[in-house]
Amino acid sequence: MTGRFNQFGIHEVTDAEMANYVTTGQPVKDNSWAFYENDPTKTFFNGYVQINTSNTGEPGRDAGCNLAAMGTTAIVTGTQNLTVTNLAKIKTTEVTFDPLSSEYIVKPNLTWKGNLATPLTKAIVGKLKYVPKAKVQFGTAAGYEVFGLQLKFQFNCRDFGVTSTNISDKIDIECNINFNNK
Repeated sequence: MTGRFNQFGIHEVTDAEMANYVTTGQPVKDNSWAFYENDPTKTFFNGYVQINTSNTGEPGRDAGCNLAAMGTTAIVTGTQNLTVTNLAKIKTTEVTFDPLSSEYIVKPNLTWKGNLATPLTKAIVGKLKYVPKAKVQFGTAAGYEVFGLQLKFQFNCRDFGVTSTNISDKIDIECNINFNNK
């Protein structure tokens, strides 16, 4: 099964920010990242995903069995849920050049409660790819620059108390992050 999460961001969500937000938009600003192509020691990012926004294209699965299997709650219309029962977070601890490719090796911590009594933090390893800057321009509108980062990593959901046999032990995650100066 493949899918996506509909609500996520690049923000280090603090304990004080872990709440329900009555908004349909981004509840916290994407402000917790820096990327240095030639000096990965200065590169970092902190991100989050709202687990209950899982979107596999199967509404019965997304609003039903996935919620219980992943230890979260149903979506409330008009509310962004950044509570401990619905939040998975990553925080980089190290970014280095990959000596075997033109990519970077990223070591983040993944924190998620899942079906556990309290959140668990696990060290993981991933690959980060830089998608170079390009100029975007449509018709006579002013052009602007864009670039992207693609992070790929894997984790074992059983570590987080997910026992459903409908969900594989190993979960592959791909984060596609696009930035612009518009």
